[in-house]
Amino acid sequence: MDRRDFLKAGAAASAAMLLPATARANSAFAPKPGNWRRFEVVTRLEIAEPQGRTQAWIPLPSVNEADWFRSENSEWTTNAGRAQLAREPKYGADMLHVEWKDGEKAPVVEVVSRIATRDRAVDLSAPGSPPPLTPTEQALYTAGTDLIPVDGIVLETAQKITAGANTDLDRARAIYDWVVDNTFRDASVRGCGIGDIAAMLESGNLGGKCADLNALYVGLARAAGLPARDVYGIRVAPSQFGYASLGAKNEVITKAQHCRAEVYLDGHGWVPVDPADVRKVVLEEPPGNLAADDAKVVAAREALFGAWETNWLAYNMAHDVSLPGAAGPKLGFLMYPQAETASLRLDCLDPDRFRYAITARELMA
Repeated sequence: MDRRDFLKAGAAASAAMLLPATARANSAFAPKPGNWRRFEVVTRLEIAEPQGRTQAWIPLPSVNEADWFRSENSEWTTNAGRAQLAREPKYGADMLHVEWKDGEKAPVVEVVSRIATRDRAVDLSAPGSPPPLTPTEQALYTAGTDLIPVDGIVLETAQKITAGANTDLDRARAIYDWVVDNTFRDASVRGCGIGDIAAMLESGNLGGKCADLNALYVGLARAAGLPARDVYGIRVAPSQFGYASLGAKNEVITKAQHCRAEVYLDGHGWVPVDPADVRKVVLEEPPGNLAADDAKVVAAREALFGAWETNWLAYNMAHDVSLPGAAGPKLGFLMYPQAETASLRLDCLDPDRFRYAITARELMA
């Protein structure tokens, strides 16, 4: 990325901020805290061709935030010889670890999880007195990870983006606008992407999906000194605001995984952001390939800095996850079911061959 390209990106961000008030006001996308909604999510996993040691790990909802999300309970049935709850120690991500006896011809496990969720919106014009982060939390959410470093090109880019920004809110917004203006959703990327943000910046290819684009936001924010974190989850219902691209299409949500991001700001606490979904609206919202000044894009851009529609389940906020008992490598994040057979990791992005399915239904209040 050279200086000329960077300045052009800055100009694009400034132009977007100067869109007419009528375009900004034409917003049907305005999540606000309201009634809680409860969902039941069922994950059924089978191993098509078990060989040797066969085991699986299923992410469980483990986020509990008083204002917007409750992980209620998870239950399971299985023919595995061993099934137990496991917790990743650094971030507290819960998972079910199951291991079948050698010779089991039809390994299967079904997990039923119940959660409660409601929309979020932070009034960024009215600072309050949220509880401060502990020193441990401050360190955790400003540190680099294997795929999200906070030095080198990530630090250099963050410094350029936030030059001249006087407050943490200004820095957080500048990074958000830069990610929205300089990235694109790449439909050819498998799953939700990898999230190797240094490679993205070094190559200049800023295309990807949510695990790439929102990870880029998190890394740039951390490099700028702002605590930030990814939240990994899955969409469980259609959007109530009429956005076809921002919700589950039906009760089968096997491929509806979506990660989001948060940034911690003094006076506001954890602030929800989702630049990746802005780019999803641009690419996928009917009729597709919308212009930056399209009313739906403008509305999503304004809302998704400070608000989320939580037709969505939050699994965890974990990075660099070592699966207990696994022969394969650690994961950049835990958002999909995982399994190994004969010590070989199955492809979690191919649920038809892997043979898992996830469904969701809303429960009565």
